[in-house]
Amino acid sequence: MAGTTEHSADEALSVPRKSSWKYIGPGIVVAATGVGAGDLVATLIAGSKFGYTLMWAAVIGCIVKISLAEACGRWHLATGRTLFEGWRSLGRWTGVYFAIYVVVWGFVYGATAMSSSALPIVALWPDGPDLKVWAVVTGLIGLVFVWFNRYAVFEKVMTVLVGVMFVVVVYVAIRVSPDIGASFAGLVPVLPDGSLLYTLGLIGGVGGTITMAAYGYWVNAKGWTNTGWMKVMRLDNRVAYITTGVFVVAMLIVGAELLHASGVALNKGDRGLIDLGGVLEDKYGATTAKLFLIGFFATSFSSLIGVWHGVSLMFADFVERLQRDRKGVPADEGTVEEVAAGQKEHSLPFRAYLLWLTFPPMALLFLDRPFGLVIAYGVLGAFFMPFLAATLLWLLNSSRTPAEWRNGALSNVMLAAAGLLFVVLCVQQVRELPW
Repeated sequence: MAGTTEHSADEALSVPRKSSWKYIGPGIVVAATGVGAGDLVATLIAGSKFGYTLMWAAVIGCIVKISLAEACGRWHLATGRTLFEGWRSLGRWTGVYFAIYVVVWGFVYGATAMSSSALPIVALWPDGPDLKVWAVVTGLIGLVFVWFNRYAVFEKVMTVLVGVMFVVVVYVAIRVSPDIGASFAGLVPVLPDGSLLYTLGLIGGVGGTITMAAYGYWVNAKGWTNTGWMKVMRLDNRVAYITTGVFVVAMLIVGAELLHASGVALNKGDRGLIDLGGVLEDKYGATTAKLFLIGFFATSFSSLIGVWHGVSLMFADFVERLQRDRKGVPADEGTVEEVAAGQKEHSLPFRAYLLWLTFPPMALLFLDRPFGLVIAYGVLGAFFMPFLAATLLWLLNSSRTPAEWRNGALSNVMLAAAGLLFVVLCVQQVRELPW
């Protein structure tokens, strides 16, 4: 009888939920985290060089990301196992790669995220503390916030930040008076001379980081742990990358209208947004420029706390899986319910990685990045997205996934296309490193 009762309870939990806007959450989190200041600058530069011509690439990029994130969420819900448990089933090599990647990447990213969050603050208060001080302050605020809050509060704050981002970016795009005809014409695939790398960057770069792999963990942290939530997850995921698409299109419009015609050049990296703030102030006044800098801060700080939370969840899962392997605990014990219950957010590995993201990178704020570290960071980071696409193809076409939820033809085509795209981007990123 006990077994029958348990089975009935499982069936009740798996009853499909109707997809509804009231459930939206993890998608907003992944959208806010995945779009950083550097992504917006890259999009601006593409718009400034080619006008509206590459609008189609932004749309294709959204479709590619929807496919990848849906695959991550589907694995978690269909199998009841986390993505790292899936990787672990493919062999120990996945754990070796992830361990090296997450340590080196986290060390360099921590400094980058703190600097990016500090830049707009310094621009808003030029007479205050310098960049390094504000960078340390933003890192500490991110640490304290994620340390003492669980997913529910984290999601609410991220929703507010993405709301600020959305309003500001769309407002600026409207303010520069977009050419509607040219923007629709840009939906026709065209490759102007010299645009290939910018096109690949728009398709694969914006919103394409380790935070896509964290999406499945946020789905579980929301309390979605079984196939009954599949429709809800898919709606949530589409909202995420449609939102990302709006950001990209809006920044392409700004680049095309504000920079392309006037021939204004921006610095690469986050400082390009400071340049844009100056252009906006000259043309539209101080209020618009300050509003833009507030949006810049929301963009950068949401990425910071998103990584502090999402990648720490993944690291906690990684460490706990290794510990269970040593103890001989079966792979199906310690499943997604632990993430949903918030156990990993209380764990020692979660908090240890939070500290790793915050304090060691502060040294890089005061020192030049060591040459070898720059190379390792670039190579490991470039390989992550091809690694993610390839392993999802492997997992979701194997017996590790219940037959009902394995890839169909469309999913396979999209994941294979994403994998090939990211391999090309990987090669290009590695070639551009300062060897």
